Amino acid sequence: MPLTASPNWKETDFFFTLIHDFTTQKAKDAMRRQKGRTAKRKNHQGTFCCVGNTESLSIMSFTGKYELQSHENFEAFMKALGLPDEQIQKGKDIKSVSEIVQDGKKFKVTVTTGTKVLHNEFTIGEECEMEMLTGEKVKAVVQMEGDNKLVANLKGLKSVTELHGDTIINTLTMGDLAYKRISKRI
Repeated sequence: MPLTASPNWKETDFFFTLIHDFTTQKAKDAMRRQKGRTAKRKNHQGTFCCVGNTESLSIMSFTGKYELQSHENFEAFMKALGLPDEQIQKGKDIKSVSEIVQDGKKFKVTVTTGTKVLHNEFTIGEECEMEMLTGEKVKAVVQMEGDNKLVANLKGLKSVTELHGDTIINTLTMGDLAYKRISKRI
């Protein structure tokens, strides 16, 4: 039997997810987000519901290992942070690997760059202690915007991490200076 949907729906913009268990929180959240855009098939036990386009899935998980593919403005940004020139030169060509483990609102992030390992743990919306690139530990609160963006302010530095499919884009901003890192899931 064919599916029917709102005339405002563009078939290429959305995907359908069959939700069998309406008691889970994710299913409830998805139903709230889809705001009435349901498509039903007669004599079927489940409900198909649109939960967004494939760029912003409602159940995104940051969990995985990501290897740095490219970065922009590395040297100028690291110099502004106060890192020594020798350390900047060593680090500019190293492909760092970030490992993220997400368990609901709890995150563990480990970034390995050569022999240097940076490890941070945080819970969305709660104050935590985070290690900066300089090794300094500061208090911060990480917030989630939408389903795919983490935002934190660390002592004059703003960090925005966005997940787009298998790509993570991390932008660090300090005043007018920005450093952008693009990493792919491995």
